[in-house]
Amino acid sequence: MLIRAVSLDLDDTLWPVLPALIEAEHCADRWLKEHHPAVASAWPIQAMRELREKISSDYPHLAHDFSEQRRLTIRHAFATCGIEDAPVEELWRIYYVARNNVELYPDSLAALERIAAKVPIASVSNGNADLEMIGLHHLFKARLSAGRVGFAKPDPKIFLAAAHELGVSPAEILHVGDDPLLDVVGAREAGLRTVWLNRTGERWSHGPTPDFEFADMTALADWIDNSVDARR
Repeated sequence: MLIRAVSLDLDDTLWPVLPALIEAEHCADRWLKEHHPAVASAWPIQAMRELREKISSDYPHLAHDFSEQRRLTIRHAFATCGIEDAPVEELWRIYYVARNNVELYPDSLAALERIAAKVPIASVSNGNADLEMIGLHHLFKARLSAGRVGFAKPDPKIFLAAAHELGVSPAEILHVGDDPLLDVVGAREAGLRTVWLNRTGERWSHGPTPDFEFADMTALADWIDNSVDARR
């Protein structure tokens, strides 16, 4: 198996994302309570979550763009309170900074450094993680998000876009991610090799098995060290 590059999911692959998302919601809520208490009262955290889910359902053409979904959620929440000039960008910035204050899994950084020393890496994410803000951007040759590309995993187009930016054929890329459908099935249908990063020890039940299954990033880095010649 010739592997010349790695594409990598971010949320729940390199770090657990839920704690950061919850804290981001609380940061936005605290700001609302201080600056727009009427909006905060009308739209507490759970209500804002439900509103965002409705926005997602009502605007299926934005399924790939979580950032714009949240901006629309803010606009709608303020509009229902009679405020048309919502502080969308300010509130979004508060959420975005907190959302990117993630804590990496203990194995992630060292493994990333080892992998990046062997092959180029591209991030392929449906979320709005900011690798520069997180401090990992120097380890990635390419960074693809669904919001920027216009297609979300498991659509093969986002994986093919990664192959284009990496300058290698899809069959020469090993895609790594935690989600069986979005990462493994999506990448396989685009012609990539696949790794299921199964940190929780679940059983595979999603059709043909991935090419590899590893419990953490260290095991992935070990495999790459033993199986891939360094090439750029």
